[in-house]
Amino acid sequence: TYDHRVIQGAESGAFLRDLAGLIAGGEGFYDEIRAALGLPAAAPLDLGAQAEAPAATAPPVTASADEETLRALAGAMSLLRSFRNYGHLAAHLDPLGSEPPGDPSLDPAWVGMTPDMMSRVPASLLGVAVPGATFAEVHPELQRTYCGTIAYEIEHISNHDQRQWLREFIESGQVRRPLSRDDRTALLDRLVSVEVFERFLRRTYLGQKTFSLEGCDALIPMMDGIIEDVAAAGVPEIIIGMAHRGRLASIMHTVGRPPESILAEFEGHVEDVGDENIDGEPYAAAGDVKYHLGAEGTYPTKSGKSVHVTLAANPSHLEQVNAVTEGRTRARQTLRAEPIATHDPSRAVALLIHGDAAFPGQGVVAETLNLQDLVGYTTGGTIHIIVNNQVGFTTDPEDSRSTRYASDLAKGFDMPIVHVNADDVDACMAAVRFATAYREKFQDDVLIDLIGYRRLGHNELDEPAYTQPVMARTIKEHPTVARIFADRLISDGVVDAAAYDAMVQGAEDRMSAAHKRVVSGLEQGSDADSTRDKRRRAKTQVVKTRVSASSLRSLNEQLHLPPDGFEIHPKLAPQLERRRSGLAEEQGITWGHAEALAFASLLTDGVPIRLTGQDVARGTFTQRHLELHEVSADATYHSGRGTVHVPLQHLLRAKASFELHNSPLSEAACVGFEYGYSTQAPDALVLWEAQYGDFANGAQIMIDQFLSAGQAKWGVHSRLTLLLPHGYEGNGPEHSSARPERFLRLAAEGNMRIANCSTAANYFHLIRRQGLLDEMRPLVVFTPKSLLRAKAASSSLADLVDGRFEPMLPDPRVTDPAAVNRLLLCTGKIFHELDAHPERAAHPELAIGRIEQLYPFPREELLALYESYPNLETVQWVQEEPRNMGAWSFVTRRIERLLPVETFEYIGRPARASVSEGYPQTHQLEQQRVLEDALAGREMTFS
Repeated sequence: TYDHRVIQGAESGAFLRDLAGLIAGGEGFYDEIRAALGLPAAAPLDLGAQAEAPAATAPPVTASADEETLRALAGAMSLLRSFRNYGHLAAHLDPLGSEPPGDPSLDPAWVGMTPDMMSRVPASLLGVAVPGATFAEVHPELQRTYCGTIAYEIEHISNHDQRQWLREFIESGQVRRPLSRDDRTALLDRLVSVEVFERFLRRTYLGQKTFSLEGCDALIPMMDGIIEDVAAAGVPEIIIGMAHRGRLASIMHTVGRPPESILAEFEGHVEDVGDENIDGEPYAAAGDVKYHLGAEGTYPTKSGKSVHVTLAANPSHLEQVNAVTEGRTRARQTLRAEPIATHDPSRAVALLIHGDAAFPGQGVVAETLNLQDLVGYTTGGTIHIIVNNQVGFTTDPEDSRSTRYASDLAKGFDMPIVHVNADDVDACMAAVRFATAYREKFQDDVLIDLIGYRRLGHNELDEPAYTQPVMARTIKEHPTVARIFADRLISDGVVDAAAYDAMVQGAEDRMSAAHKRVVSGLEQGSDADSTRDKRRRAKTQVVKTRVSASSLRSLNEQLHLPPDGFEIHPKLAPQLERRRSGLAEEQGITWGHAEALAFASLLTDGVPIRLTGQDVARGTFTQRHLELHEVSADATYHSGRGTVHVPLQHLLRAKASFELHNSPLSEAACVGFEYGYSTQAPDALVLWEAQYGDFANGAQIMIDQFLSAGQAKWGVHSRLTLLLPHGYEGNGPEHSSARPERFLRLAAEGNMRIANCSTAANYFHLIRRQGLLDEMRPLVVFTPKSLLRAKAASSSLADLVDGRFEPMLPDPRVTDPAAVNRLLLCTGKIFHELDAHPERAAHPELAIGRIEQLYPFPREELLALYESYPNLETVQWVQEEPRNMGAWSFVTRRIERLLPVETFEYIGRPARASVSEGYPQTHQLEQQRVLEDALAGREMTFS
């Protein structure tokens, strides 16, 4: 409990008395300490009043032999603790040569230790694995271990067993085990290949961006080492997420794409992108720049094993790929053939490559790190590497973070951190050994901070000396990583200068030959293993979404009857009972009930389902209850929750798994995770629900860059379904709108499906269709809130048995189409408010059509509805969202182009900066005005 600084201070007497009391009066271990120190097994030591005098303020006094021995032991203990806690501050981690700050507690003189005192302390008393009989022999080994070109931060970890294991692993020398001559020669050859590749691109394609890795070249052999180690542990697959820095070198060296394939990208070869899209417009040659593309390949290990390597596609938004990679890894680790999914972390490993400015700067990093040990998201330990250039685009570290290290965020998530100098390749491979051993032992995340530099600017067009002139000058004069390692091997007699020169020439010749083959047209390079492929027109596939009455009755009984003896909450029991009897009632199937039946029927069809989100098990509006909780007095309490039963995981004829997980309160990482999962599990229906649809904008980058554009840019397919509660009920701006206008603005080329259903049956068929369609597209559903239990939005058993998904619903009130001269179009909840309004019956000339699927836009169905009213004069659009929001801007161009009408009129709220009114009373007045104007046909005019 004593701070190490008091040993020579005013409290030293109290400290020494306590220590002496333990040693002299203790049992067991303390008997061994007495014997090791040569102290008599006597009564507690009498240190006298001399120990009370603070050494800092009084001249040294003559101490007894016993007191001097105790001081030596205390000083050794303090120094050992300082090495473990602060040794990294004295480590030589900067390849550019800046001096480490050090820490005074690492100096023996700071705690009054002399060489004689250090030789008195047996190393066996310190619990240290560093070899040596006395602390005097151990001390220089501790300096080499903790203050060299590799350093550790592990003492923040809360798990005692992990700390103890790490200390022993580090101090015993297992981390810095010497590499063989052959291994070091192979490392040099790899570094030469990386350097020559980067230099060849820069020289051959002047003015083109490649985002060179130079300065952190050791990343490539480090990735090799990680793959070799996880393969030795039996892992067959590794999934990598990284930004653009060093990506091309990784695609060639780690993934294994031939150089011709990469060079063809620089030569401008573009593949055919097909004919016209679903909107009847020609496809544009979209794709993406070469350093954003994903790739897949097979890595042959030295032991003869093959590891499947996937590099996830990523936009310029740097760390966003973290969550996507974790989701892809989780999908590869999950077995979905049984009703309850099983998760096996030995099936795949995630490797995330970070940037030093982005790691502390982007919030998705923390959101993703928080997933590491959550039961629904863990991947059994991710290996993280920060490619630390010591500068952002042009921003110095002191301007980009408030902590010393770029890695400090990881401390909050109990991750061990190893810092390593990128110029010391042997140390870099030791860091790999540290990381892979820890991951295999504890299945937890671990981070390597690879501290190097950036030889060029942010890209090859930048001049780094504009903003970091001293650093740029230092780098220019600094030898490359390959040259430094070659000199070391030459000095050690591992290779000679001629062998090194031959390596360089061989790498140059290989790149030149590949380039000649590409430019001569003999070989354009194969993109077979690239994630970019031809985009196909999204065809409307017809699938059977109907389910027989007998099947639905059987599933319904299983879903809503708890196991014998399982006592549920008394308020919930009547709700489940109503669902049991709901199949026999007209409009007795509510929204949540229809959803549960859709899920159950898909599971019996063999479609795995993963449903996650914010409070998704119960449902934000207590509408779902897919997870039942035991409430009896003798129910077992464990891990923060009671006994639970998930009926969908116990269906008699289920052929696939059902996963249900409440998510952390994160949008970006969770949507990214589920997107990644869905791309790697094409057989599964993956759904994420926001607590309120408004909150989905926390994942806007994921939606913009991955969900809507992933197929066009990279050829990555997903059937991820977003469930976004939407509707104006007077709950203020943040609980009203899922911002449909944003999704509709992103809709093009058949890239997604967007729906706003108004009945439980249509939602049932929509969900089933999404799970059964072969043509994978994301689905966005604006789900209701006030309609969840409304009779008007409920459905009958016949609707599920005989119906299908209807992208357009006609007005059920119309009995005489010839009497209709005005068509009011809308989507979602507002139809039911219009239909239930007291003035509705007074307008027999009015028909209200519902667009249930906003995209792909139901052109044929709308045209058929229009033509079914022979005397139609006016077509209007009504919505509860403001004019600059909602679907108005999206539908107006399509309807005016499709229907032969002179004007297409708008009824609704005026354009607003805020989504909705903040006061319930104001909302009610405004909503009532919109409804009355719509029924009366009064077009809104705005200045």
